[in-house]
Amino acid sequence: MGKPAACLFDLDGLLLDTEPLHAQAWCQAAEHFGCLLTDAQLLGLRGRRRLDCAAQVVDWIEAAQGSAPSPEALLAVRQPIAEALLIHAQPTPGAVELVQRCVALDIPMALATSSSRAAVALKTAPHPWLEAITTRVHGDDPALAAGKPAPDVFLLAAERLGVAPAQTWAFEDSPAGAQAARAAGCQVFVVPPAQISERERQQVYPGIDRFLSSLQQTPLLAMGGE
Repeated sequence: MGKPAACLFDLDGLLLDTEPLHAQAWCQAAEHFGCLLTDAQLLGLRGRRRLDCAAQVVDWIEAAQGSAPSPEALLAVRQPIAEALLIHAQPTPGAVELVQRCVALDIPMALATSSSRAAVALKTAPHPWLEAITTRVHGDDPALAAGKPAPDVFLLAAERLGVAPAQTWAFEDSPAGAQAARAAGCQVFVVPPAQISERERQQVYPGIDRFLSSLQQTPLLAMGGE
């Protein structure tokens, strides 16, 4: 497998181990309104924009309770919880090494995230190694028409790097993100949550055939220097 023209990275759950923290925040917020979220529901929230997640959780609360708060009321409970947790997120195994490897191999990089610009700033502030990824598409980017699982975020990231999506490697962890990257035409590598068995992968990630146990398995880390 040759070197890609560019690497497109998700942030949450892929470069930073934020997903358990996001899940905790959504669970506490939903429980505040009398609804307990399941593991399957939490997996369905992965990789999606905050407002899209809030709308989904509101629907679940209404289905369970017969009434529900507005998305704004839900987020008013959820956001302080999330912000207090997310500043403690650590890099996932292999993330720092992979970004540094892209720099060493002169491979352009872009962040293709559903998180807002402000949320990305909060989460990345303790991690100066992420400053190497200067091209970024955020979930609230004015040029972004639709969030994951729509392909827009990856198409926009590739466009800003001046490369064809088919020549890029996209790294994801969420079903929504993997679907978005595949729809964009990228070569997709997925680091699935540990609780998803090999048997379940094709159901959760249809059409994906490149799975990594961690970013440490990325082919780039095995390449010689250039």
